[in-house]
Amino acid sequence: MSLDLALSVATSGLRLLDRQMARAADDIANAGTLGHTRKALEGNALTVAGDGQGVRARVITRDVDFAVQAAQQRAGGDAAAAGLRERLLGGVEAAHGTPELGDSLGGLVTSLQSAFIELREAPADPVRRNAVVTQANTLAGRLNQVSDALGAARQGAHDALRTEVAAVNAGLSDVARLNTAIKREIAAGRSSASLEDERDLAIGQLAGALDLSVIRGNAGDVTLVARGGIVLPLVEGSTPFSLEDATVGTGAFHGGAGTLPGVMLNGRDVTRQLAGGRMGAAAELRDATLPRMQAELDVAASQLAYRLESQGLRLFTDAAGTVPDPTLPYAGSAMIGFAGAIRVNTAVADDPTLLRDGTHDVAGDPAGPTAFTTNPETGPAGFETLLNRVLDFSFGAEQATGVAQPAFATGGLGPDGTLSSPLSGLRTLADYGAALVAEQTGARAAATEAAGRATSLQDLLASRMSERSGVDVDAEVAAMVQLQTTYGVNARVISTIQAMWDALFSAVR
Repeated sequence: MSLDLALSVATSGLRLLDRQMARAADDIANAGTLGHTRKALEGNALTVAGDGQGVRARVITRDVDFAVQAAQQRAGGDAAAAGLRERLLGGVEAAHGTPELGDSLGGLVTSLQSAFIELREAPADPVRRNAVVTQANTLAGRLNQVSDALGAARQGAHDALRTEVAAVNAGLSDVARLNTAIKREIAAGRSSASLEDERDLAIGQLAGALDLSVIRGNAGDVTLVARGGIVLPLVEGSTPFSLEDATVGTGAFHGGAGTLPGVMLNGRDVTRQLAGGRMGAAAELRDATLPRMQAELDVAASQLAYRLESQGLRLFTDAAGTVPDPTLPYAGSAMIGFAGAIRVNTAVADDPTLLRDGTHDVAGDPAGPTAFTTNPETGPAGFETLLNRVLDFSFGAEQATGVAQPAFATGGLGPDGTLSSPLSGLRTLADYGAALVAEQTGARAAATEAAGRATSLQDLLASRMSERSGVDVDAEVAAMVQLQTTYGVNARVISTIQAMWDALFSAVR
């Protein structure tokens, strides 16, 4: 080997070692940077006709387990979805009160029943009549509060959906930009590893909004496909998703003749295809979970007012004096939003003696309550007929002896009549109220549990990802020491070659 070739080989080794040390230093410096993965820089031996010609550095690469990465992103999306559900349903749970303290619906129905029992013992007692009115106002107020909380949560879900639409548009544009940059670097023979880290981070943020899959192309680009087969457009600067602002009323719904806007993707409504992540959770809350909960609450309020009304006591109405008929289909009926409008009948509030005497006559029906005539002004002060009817039937499972109360609706719920409730087989107001509270407050607890499971899985997968692709600072420092040793050896080779050149020149002179 000539001295020129030896010098060239040694110099190429120094150049590779210099870049490898720079790579290691960069990894150590970015060990705590979110999304940064460990990089590798290897060299290729150069030969000509079997003779070594030195070494040439390859392009910096990274080693990522895409299966673990995809699972981590999906777990992150599940955690984000559960977190949104937990946050929005937390307000509903708080509005329901505390069952252990008796201030939730089931407990307040029982308290109203107890107040009627006490009034029956002394029908002429004005203090006991006022106690019934107070309990009725408390119960109506609780129904109003829960209805308001459901409305606020549903509006919050729509607003969250709008926020996610804007974030997804920005994320897709970012991925498109990085796609272009990565392809350009690869085509030029340069490393795209850092850009790929940045793109993976952007995709991970998108996965918090939507459940998606990543298809990696041969040119270094990626294609994103959301669950349901929606290919997400990747065009830098574009806004493919859109959602109009809206005030979500109790009777509003999406689809068909509904008034709620849908999530549009390049002009096509994809709301019902959204799944996973915060977008899927927000759409499901807005269009299914919360409308069903509102319908269950409206059914409870309507049955409460109707069962008292049917016995001759119009204790609860809306502001217009209406008492809904729970035997009619929910969709399109006066039941929609009744829980938010229910109040104590002004006539009863102004004249509590109506609690004893009754507000109206009942004609009687073989398939319903028996006949009832109100107590006239000259009637007995100890009139108990209405109070007996209320306690025996309004709070019981029958309208009259042998005639069942109208069932609590479980199907045809929601403003569009497409939703169903799991609250089946219940007969009395207290039972339905207690079951409703347990089911609706349990939804928040279920969301919290789901968030915990998803977060634990995400942390586990993040740990595995770090073990496989993260930066081990100790290992990198040890590698730098080895590189420095090798660098010193190469430097001595160059010094030796230089000394040989000097000796050769001296001999020639």
